[in-house]
Amino acid sequence: MRLSTVILPIHRWNEGQKIWRRAEDLGFHAAYTYDHLSWRSFRDEPWFGAVPTLTAAATATESIRLGTLVTSPNFRHPVTLAKDLMTLDDVSGGRITLGIGAGGTGFDATAMGQTAWPPRERADRFGEFVSVLDRLLTEPVVSCEGEFYSAVEVRNIPGCVQRPRIPFAVAATGPLGLKVAARYGQAWVTYGDPRGPGDVPVEECAGVISRQMDKLEIACAEIDRDMGELDRILLQGSTAERPLDSVDAFVDYAGRYAEIGITEIVIHWPVPDSIFDTDLDVFERIAGEGLAQLS
Repeated sequence: MRLSTVILPIHRWNEGQKIWRRAEDLGFHAAYTYDHLSWRSFRDEPWFGAVPTLTAAATATESIRLGTLVTSPNFRHPVTLAKDLMTLDDVSGGRITLGIGAGGTGFDATAMGQTAWPPRERADRFGEFVSVLDRLLTEPVVSCEGEFYSAVEVRNIPGCVQRPRIPFAVAATGPLGLKVAARYGQAWVTYGDPRGPGDVPVEECAGVISRQMDKLEIACAEIDRDMGELDRILLQGSTAERPLDSVDAFVDYAGRYAEIGITEIVIHWPVPDSIFDTDLDVFERIAGEGLAQLS
């Protein structure tokens, strides 16, 4: 199992760069950031762009993987996003992972003046978005006309450093999203029951995700793909579980999810006076000692 972190894009870079470097020093597999225009309780607080933040992080670090967790079509278009991602992959020397999901009905969904899409349209847009993005990142010239997204003679040369393209980590729990993950993903992402992860009793949380993985396996089987080819990423922080209270609590938590087949856990870098207010010393001990106790 791998351990990664997500660093919110809330810090001016003279301070933020220290956190990204520290994440690398602590040995995290990857450091991700959220790709939103604003987010929940942080809406009226500092919040910087994901792509510039990751570009800066790529120049401030050497080996840690970097990525979004997650990007969505809410305010992105595959043509412009593909160009940014190709450039990020080049700047980082091939260390970028694109976490991508359908998006929700939060601030991003209406910030550009549109009406929030209903669930079925959001799922359909997501499928088309990912398929177009896949082509843009693997083919030197792309023209296509879809229901929602089009590209006309678009060039992405020289292409990604990683071949055939950067890996996609697809966040999905519904049937259409799981089909996207099975077809295009190199990893699958979940954070628990999307209907209300914080309401699920602690003893039932792993079972919820195990059942999601059963559905993912079915989606993979439908296209003759081995689910074992996909990494399975759990983003911690939405359920009632409290694995960051101590090293022992984390070891118990990680052990439960290792048993059901999760291959990477992502924990939030501490943010004081927020829902991610975790003791930094305990957090760093988890990074240094937690996974070692599982081996």
